[in-house]
Amino acid sequence: MKNSLSMKKWIIIPLLFIVFCSFDIQHGMVKVYHKDSRYSSDQICNLRDGKVYKKNSSYSSDIVCRIEGNKIYKNNSTYSTDIIYTIKENKIYRGNSTYSSDQVYTIKDGKVYKGNSTYSSDLLYTIKDNKVYKGNSTYSSDLYFSYDNYVTIEEFVAILHVVRYTF
Repeated sequence: MKNSLSMKKWIIIPLLFIVFCSFDIQHGMVKVYHKDSRYSSDQICNLRDGKVYKKNSSYSSDIVCRIEGNKIYKNNSTYSTDIIYTIKENKIYRGNSTYSSDQVYTIKDGKVYKGNSTYSSDLLYTIKDNKVYKGNSTYSSDLYFSYDNYVTIEEFVAILHVVRYTF
């Protein structure tokens, strides 16, 4: 009987370890879907460990972009020539630049604007509750994509980049 109890401990402890480890792996992952779908066939990309992968892949060959600090790089690169965007103070710049002439987006109060503008006529997207809508709308008909976990501004820009060039 005592031996049986000892055997159960050796089974339970590894199982708990596996459960906690799998939670930790999934906890940092973000899945991005077309509109408000949660079907795997509608998954656009996923983000894990600072890398955005195609659809639900985790293969290094399917890395679309990589986040390193305040920079977004092509594929899995960290070369300065492969920088897609630089993020500084909620402003998104093309490449390795921080010149105003290279500013692509401004993100302010849950809104994404074109260039250096915060005018309503330059509003591209509205972000609300992990959903991104086209323009100033929050109507379901204007839903562009959604994601299932919290993201930083750098992660959001990387995801937006992938979504814009997927659809």
